[in-house]
Amino acid sequence: MGEPAILPFDWADPYDLEHQLTEEERLVRDTAENYAQEKLQPRVTSAYMDERFDREIMSEMGELGLLGATVPEEFGGAGLGYVSYGLIARAVERVDSGYRSACSVQSSLVMYPIFAYGSDEQRRKFLPGLARGELVGCFGLTEPDSGSDPGSMRTRAVKIDGGYRISGTKMWITNSPIADVFVVWAKSEAHDGKIRGFVLEKGMAGLSAPKIKEKLSLRASITGEIVMDNVEVGEDALLPNVEGLKGPFGCLNRARYGIGWGSMGAAEACYAAARQYTLDRKQFGRPLASNQLVQLKLANMVTEITLGLQAALRVGRRLDENVLIPETISLLKRNNCGKALDIARIARDMHGGNGISAEFQVMRHAANLETVNTYEGTHDVHALILGRAITGLSAF
Repeated sequence: MGEPAILPFDWADPYDLEHQLTEEERLVRDTAENYAQEKLQPRVTSAYMDERFDREIMSEMGELGLLGATVPEEFGGAGLGYVSYGLIARAVERVDSGYRSACSVQSSLVMYPIFAYGSDEQRRKFLPGLARGELVGCFGLTEPDSGSDPGSMRTRAVKIDGGYRISGTKMWITNSPIADVFVVWAKSEAHDGKIRGFVLEKGMAGLSAPKIKEKLSLRASITGEIVMDNVEVGEDALLPNVEGLKGPFGCLNRARYGIGWGSMGAAEACYAAARQYTLDRKQFGRPLASNQLVQLKLANMVTEITLGLQAALRVGRRLDENVLIPETISLLKRNNCGKALDIARIARDMHGGNGISAEFQVMRHAANLETVNTYEGTHDVHALILGRAITGLSAF
């Protein structure tokens, strides 16, 4: 065997992710990236500054098949693999984490549980409209007093003639103020106090979704509560095919996987911005990029992004082989979010005073990633999940 060919280093793709993808995956990636750059990028700064989410974004994503990408075509989805879903998340979050959150919730937290745990009637009623973006969905698990400990939820479902009466409050719910479909989780007395999922619809008596205002992160994503004051639903609202925390965790595993890809998109945006800024900006008669400290920071960024993308690809390939190891998703979500946040903060610093300007975007990414590092399992809680898997001992 002769000497290997020596190729030039690609600062944007050192391990050649491009050629590890199938032709279909590259096509999906290009579609998502073109949409994100042409349609989302021009409006993101004003949306963030005004704390505004444009409802038509969901319809635009739906038209392109970016919602519910892994749901079979029979139910309106694109029937794509999990790597393709990850590439969509990466492309959208390269523009803004809030836009990716809206897409992720619709796909992983609303469409997935209806497909995986719902009846055939529920699938046919809701999934095609959600896939097209004609309907917007939200996912109600977190409560004011139960974040990392969803098993302590207070929302209750009481059996009544023909259905259930649900009462409780959910907090920090992406999309809820504009949602048509609400997938909510409650402890059901009729099922021995076990957690069950229910599909609620906008306009039901006792159901409201007030907006949470004055967020300092994810401002281009709309967030609210779900308030259920004796909401009465029929038996057909119950998701029949799952009980316990297995249901919401099954959804969250898919969403956390997407976050593993998406957070790297935000990191890539910050890395590219820091590289270009330090090449263009001259101080003391030479580009900032010629300084050792700047090059060290860029080297650290590209290292973490490259390894993070390889990890995301590996988990995605396993999912496409129908193999799920939840702890590897915890590892992916924890690592990639934490590293992306570090990269965004350092990129902000490398921009100097300009780094706090909305025009340069890196501080918006940094502020968003504070939330991404927290939601769907905090950095520390995922460490404890990994610790339990390593030692066999639970620390929580």
